[in-house]
Amino acid sequence: MSSKTKNTIIVVTTILLLGIILAGSIIFRILGERIPDNDPSVIGNTAGNLNNGGYFAESGDRVYFSNPFDKGSIYSMNPDETDFKKVTSSSSKNILVGGDYLYYYMDTSGGGTGLGYVVKTFGVYRCDKDGRNAKCLDREAAVIMQLVGNYVYYQRYNNKDFTKTYKVKTDKSEQILVSDSIINPAAAANGTIYFNGTEKDHYLYAMDTRNDTAYTIYKGNVWYPQYQDGYIYYMDVGSDYRICRFNPGTNETVVLTNDRVDSFNVGRFNIYYQKNDANAPCLMRMNLDGSNPEVVAYGNFNSINLTSQYAYFRQFGEDQTFYHTPVIGSINVEGFWAAQTAAIENE
Repeated sequence: MSSKTKNTIIVVTTILLLGIILAGSIIFRILGERIPDNDPSVIGNTAGNLNNGGYFAESGDRVYFSNPFDKGSIYSMNPDETDFKKVTSSSSKNILVGGDYLYYYMDTSGGGTGLGYVVKTFGVYRCDKDGRNAKCLDREAAVIMQLVGNYVYYQRYNNKDFTKTYKVKTDKSEQILVSDSIINPAAAANGTIYFNGTEKDHYLYAMDTRNDTAYTIYKGNVWYPQYQDGYIYYMDVGSDYRICRFNPGTNETVVLTNDRVDSFNVGRFNIYYQKNDANAPCLMRMNLDGSNPEVVAYGNFNSINLTSQYAYFRQFGEDQTFYHTPVIGSINVEGFWAAQTAAIENE
């Protein structure tokens, strides 16, 4: 074999090896970035939490929350408020959990530290549950978000489109305009999103997320619907925003309270709502059927978020502090000071 032939063979072999290595690295990178599919029934948070800012989200044995004592950075903890861990360093809300990932709306105009926060950043993000591998899914403003199966549905806003409803796949491979109308995706269950009309009427609609087609299920005057255990809880716009419960199976509607309501959240055990009263406004708690109403705290409160063990809320105009009370047993309102301790320990 001539020297020239040997050199040719060496060159060709080297090129083939480099091609194999390059192809292998590309395949490894694609597989490494692949996001496993979620079951179609997976949702990222409860409607009540998302309608109140989505500051807390519970999944398995962990609660993820936006810590006001650390400029809204996401922390995780056990449901009993032990074992705090810092997850992100950005101001976040609309927290969703699905599979091995967190999804959230980040807005560094509200907080964040470091060189990266000199320029304001906002958008829909995904990261591992420990905060690693953060990826922006859409660098536009989002109002309310919900994870349904493999898509994040969200109200998207910019100066060109104003507010429309979009969905983006969890691996960012698809971004689709769902509707030119404003759809609140918070109330999701079993692959269906329940929402109220915002333009022609306030009817209750259901949207099948397999094809994103919507249909009317109740011609009421509905606002902020929340689905739980076969019922739709909502604020009745035409009757002073009282809380009602609708049964889609029987078309029966039950009035749970005649109080005028500013905001509410339905939990596994009870309903918390802000009573609008010129003389004695207060945060209330009642059973799921409307029985046993009791005062949680006097004053004006918002950001009502629920976990399996606590109800969290903030006093109107005081965004720095969350207060809490157990969702089971006697009411005992205290400051969520463990979050402050965790923030100090992470300085």
